Amino acid sequence: MLAYTYIEKGRFELLEKPKPILQDDRDAIVRVTLASICTSDLHIKHGGVPRAVPGITVGHEMVGVVEEVGSAVTAVRPGDRVAVNVETFCGNCFFCKHGWVNNCTDPNGGWALGCRIDGGQGEYVRVPYADQGLNRIPNEVTDRQALFTGDLLATGYWAADISKIKPEDTVLILGAGPTGICTLQCVLLKTPKQVIVCEKDPNRRAFVQKQYPQVLAIGPENVLECVHACSAHGGADVVLEVAGGSDTFSWAWQCARPNGIVTVVALYDKPQPLPLPDMYGKNLTFKTGGVDGCSCGKILRLIAQGKLDTTALITHTYPLQEIKAAYELFENRRDGVIKVAILCGGDNG
Repeated sequence: MLAYTYIEKGRFELLEKPKPILQDDRDAIVRVTLASICTSDLHIKHGGVPRAVPGITVGHEMVGVVEEVGSAVTAVRPGDRVAVNVETFCGNCFFCKHGWVNNCTDPNGGWALGCRIDGGQGEYVRVPYADQGLNRIPNEVTDRQALFTGDLLATGYWAADISKIKPEDTVLILGAGPTGICTLQCVLLKTPKQVIVCEKDPNRRAFVQKQYPQVLAIGPENVLECVHACSAHGGADVVLEVAGGSDTFSWAWQCARPNGIVTVVALYDKPQPLPLPDMYGKNLTFKTGGVDGCSCGKILRLIAQGKLDTTALITHTYPLQEIKAAYELFENRRDGVIKVAILCGGDNG
């Protein structure tokens, strides 16, 4: 089968590899129909993910059709269309039982697909702990509608959920990239009074204004003044930091009102200063870390109900044979790209 493979720092190649086989009775083999490229894949390419194993097939955003299941798998069967979870989790350890699946204690727990074990930018993928890692896609939901369920939407849903957003709240989202937009959609499910999105890219701000006219989209040059002007208590009730820029963590805590919540979704390239003397007295609550992606079933139901729709994020589509060109487009942000869909074996819409 064809599979896009991490060779060494700075180098991915499309290689011919053996089709994966079941290695455990809780495994499933999925024929990938549609995949996508994530910024985390670029981090692997450029050496920013030390855990990544050379030789693995990259990619962790994918949907497909179950081809084969191990004897202990009960949640899916061959022929099912499925969304694949970004995380591998056993379902049995202390952290899994509390819903903290990002910290599953299994050796392949957490982000493994496309990082430490073979992922989904290929024709087939082996999914460990398939009962946890696969969710059946409703018949009325297309592959494109379901594509971001297991990663971007899982992240946005988790971030909005742990932020405890209330109807009277003013919410600030820093960043309007793909994860920021998925977070925005999930925040809007909470029906807060006011949502502000801060994004430096004017094209992305225009996208927000067009798709979500009820949202205030602003640039970073006046974020502090705008947030204070739009809130009654000296800042946003909830701030979600999704950008991971050089200044965005500082903006996040400065834009939050006293006793507000700051949820850090972003992955930073370097440590961020925590100026505790300046923060003292604001009594902020910080929530940080990697997604606990255990709400994919709920997300798919929301997609089926028309309450979540991320298909507008897919601006370009390439066949697997041209994935190198798709990476070049995505990495250099050419031609208004937001997300690229990779056709690995045909897709359902």
